[in-house]
Amino acid sequence: MQSFSISPREMAASLWRNRSLIKALTKREVIGRYRGSFLGILWSFFNPLLMLAVYTFVFSVVFQARWDGGSESKTEFALVLFSGIMMFSLFSECINRAPSLILANTSYVKKVLFPLDILPWVSLGTALFHFLVSLIVWLVAYFILFGIPQPTVLLLPLLLVPLTLLVMGLSWILASLAVYLRDISQFIGIATTMLMFLSPIFYPAEALPEAYRKFIYLNPLTIVIEQARDLLFWGRYPDWSILSAYTVVAALMAWLGFVWFQKTRKGFADVL
Repeated sequence: MQSFSISPREMAASLWRNRSLIKALTKREVIGRYRGSFLGILWSFFNPLLMLAVYTFVFSVVFQARWDGGSESKTEFALVLFSGIMMFSLFSECINRAPSLILANTSYVKKVLFPLDILPWVSLGTALFHFLVSLIVWLVAYFILFGIPQPTVLLLPLLLVPLTLLVMGLSWILASLAVYLRDISQFIGIATTMLMFLSPIFYPAEALPEAYRKFIYLNPLTIVIEQARDLLFWGRYPDWSILSAYTVVAALMAWLGFVWFQKTRKGFADVL
C-alpha cells in the first residue's frame, strides 16, 4: 500500500510542487461557478453587497445596534459589520465545502498520481478570490464615504495567514471524515450557522456580560474578527503577542489536519 509523508515540510512542499495545478483548478472553479448566469462573475460583487444591506438594516435599524466608540452613522456600522462578515465568510465557505471535497471528486481518488491533499487548497483559493472581491468593495465604499483607508489595512495579510492555516487544518480533517461519516456535511452546516451568531460579527465582544465574555474567546474566529475590525476601520495595530500565539496554534492545527488526511487517505478508494 502506498505511504504518504506526514512531515510539515511535505505539507509546504506539496503546495509549492502543485502550485500550477492548484491555480488552474481554482480558476476553473471560480469561472465554473458563474458560467451560464446573465451577470456572470459580477455576482461575486453583488452577493456580499446584498447581504450587507440586509444585515445592516436588521441590526442598525431594527435592533438599533451600535459599535462601542462609534457614531450613530449607519454607513459606519455597515462597514464595521462588513469587515467581520468578510473574515467569517472566508472561513465558512471553506469549512462548508470541506466535507464534499473528496466525495465530489471520486474520480481523482482512483488516480494514483493525483495529489488529493491539494483539494482543500483549491477550495481556499476560491474563497480567497471572493474575499478579495469583498475587500475591494469595502475599500471603495470606505474611500467614497470616509476618504483614504487606514494605513493598517496593509497589515491585513498578517491576519489572513493564521486564519488560512486554521481553515486548511479543519478542511483536511473534515474532507477525510466525510468519506467515512457522511453525516458530517449536515452537522457542519448547522455548526457554521451557530458559529456565525456566536462570533463577534454583529456585536463587539465587550457587549457581552463579563461572566460570558471569556467564553467567546474560546471561539477561534473571535481574535481574527476583532483584529480585522481594528485594522480595517479603527486604524489600530494588532496585539502582536496574541497574533503570534494564534499563528503558532493555527500552524499546529494545519499540520495535525494534514497528518490526519495523509493517514486516512489510504482507505478512500475502498470506501468509495
